[in-house]
Amino acid sequence: MKLYDYVLSPSCYKVRLMAAIQGIKLEIRPVDFHPGGEHRGPELLALNPAGSIPILEDGDLVLTESSAMLAYLAGNGAPEWLGQGSPQETARVQQWLSFSHRLTASLGGARLHEMLLRPGDIKALQAQGIAALRELEAGLFEQGERDMRFLAASRPTIADIACFPYVALAPDGGISLDPYPLIRLWIRAVRSLPGFIEMPGVHRLHELKPDPHPVGEK
Repeated sequence: MKLYDYVLSPSCYKVRLMAAIQGIKLEIRPVDFHPGGEHRGPELLALNPAGSIPILEDGDLVLTESSAMLAYLAGNGAPEWLGQGSPQETARVQQWLSFSHRLTASLGGARLHEMLLRPGDIKALQAQGIAALRELEAGLFEQGERDMRFLAASRPTIADIACFPYVALAPDGGISLDPYPLIRLWIRAVRSLPGFIEMPGVHRLHELKPDPHPVGEK
């Protein structure tokens, strides 16, 4: 499998992360996303007319949506990551996959503005990102009430991988994670998965801070 990749892209990273956790070797084709804009050049537009990355090639199959790539990687080696349990679990996986697109637009948009000077209303992007983080924190609280530590189940699924990068990198867009103890616990759980790999801004080990605790817990 060949991944057209930009090392600073959270969407590309989630594909690399899923492959690493599953022990799947990818051929990495670096893309000069910034400042070169290679993703909008003729070679890559022929693969993905939307002009975005990542792009995953496997034989005749070309995938241009990261959620589809996560599903494909899981289907090839670890179908339990797809949420193949109860209808409720499957629905939760799909709901969080849809939610991940909002994280890309809000937290990702704020990060692009702050890091790559992409035009945009930074205040609006940050407000949307904070609203998404509050929703995620509430979802994790509900999962805790079910004795589940991950977004859709008691074990990780592709939903966790889809949402993780943009949340973990929220500070790059000027949005602190300090108000969200459940999110920080979830980030720690994802970082502790066997096979976890880093990207710039997302490290294998947590910062040397006390473990976060939910509000009211001592």
